[in-house]
Amino acid sequence: MGFMRLIGDIDPTRPLLVLAVAEEAAHLNTDLPVLLTGMGKVNAATALATVLARGPRPTGVVNLGTAGALKPGFGGVTHEVSSVIQHDLDTAMLASLTGVTYGAPIGLTGRGPVLATGDLFVSEEAARARLAELADLVDMEGYAVAQAVRQVGLPVRLVKHVSDDAGEGAAQSWRESVDGCAKELGRWVAENL
Repeated sequence: MGFMRLIGDIDPTRPLLVLAVAEEAAHLNTDLPVLLTGMGKVNAATALATVLARGPRPTGVVNLGTAGALKPGFGGVTHEVSSVIQHDLDTAMLASLTGVTYGAPIGLTGRGPVLATGDLFVSEEAARARLAELADLVDMEGYAVAQAVRQVGLPVRLVKHVSDDAGEGAAQSWRESVDGCAKELGRWVAENL
């Protein structure tokens, strides 16, 4: 089944926590079920869709994880995302070809930043600058999680802690900061769920 790992049992009276990797979940001190999907949109979407289709369904899904900051002023805080876009799907081109909008922005209940999701780990300045025109943060799973959850009609929240600045050195920065981010995500869960 690839990278997917469900820790605990899904309870139809409680939310499901969804994270990409164990490093991000290292400090979750909760009895809520946790789904580790693996990194990237395909892993996130297929793992979550599999679990939701199998049932039982949770009351909702909370996607927790790390994100890169595309602009200054977002570090050191855990953000609940207000909307999410898919930055590596050419929505306009596909609409011109088919007349159908694939990958439209997804509005969420959070009041925080706009998140751009894509399978590119953003670690160079040109990509960062291009994405900063569209969003505040960047990750690799949020859109896929939101779309999979919306397909089954459940509420979804995306909660991200900034691990790096999505520029030069982002990979090294993520490795060094992921444990601290995991502690902040664990604190957010304890205070909010």
